[in-house]
Amino acid sequence: MLAQTSIMIKDVPKADRPRERMIGLGAVHLSNQELIAILLGSGTKQESVMELSQRLLIHFEGISLLKDATIEELTAIRGIGTAKAVLILSAIELGKRMQQMKPVERYMIRSPEDGADFIMEEMRDLKQEHFICLFLNTKNQVLHRQTIFIGSLNASIVHPREVFKEAVKRSAASIICAHNHPSGDPTPSQEDIQVTRRLQECGKMIGIELLDHLVIGDRKFISLKEKGYL
Repeated sequence: MLAQTSIMIKDVPKADRPRERMIGLGAVHLSNQELIAILLGSGTKQESVMELSQRLLIHFEGISLLKDATIEELTAIRGIGTAKAVLILSAIELGKRMQQMKPVERYMIRSPEDGADFIMEEMRDLKQEHFICLFLNTKNQVLHRQTIFIGSLNASIVHPREVFKEAVKRSAASIICAHNHPSGDPTPSQEDIQVTRRLQECGKMIGIELLDHLVIGDRKFISLKEKGYL
């Protein structure tokens, strides 16, 4: 019986096996039977994992009743032990939790003041210059905040590659850059202006707009956009 089962599995083309189909096509293209087969991992001496998966679905009349299954109900099915039952219940519970998740309320930036308010308290007392980026979605809501560089601002050091690599990774529609002046005076330097213009040009090339560059001082800030540098 073992030899027959082995031949049967081997004879299934790789492209038709659930794991390979998920890798090649994505989970959305797999049937419920195939998804459960991946969770089960293996069948028994008497039946393949696909047959076991099908029998499980028949037992629960599909996935609508399976979502409320208990570990006792699952292990009562021939071929499903505690380990397999735990995997199935874990996947079901993760699915339930994802469905119940509420959308995260994101901070929206409508003006330079909004941007400054978002970062002022954490940046105004820093003893070194920190260059950070806020990555925004199409509604100007903050998706992510990241420190790109620490040290004196220099156009050759703050490389657009690092800024826009993260923007692409986060699927950002636009960015706002900011850095602090430890002196407390937010008056922009020539380096600040050069960095801003360089980032603006790179953003135009790849379709991710630089909305503003904020220079943070002690309880005050300057927007390079408002100053006409953007």
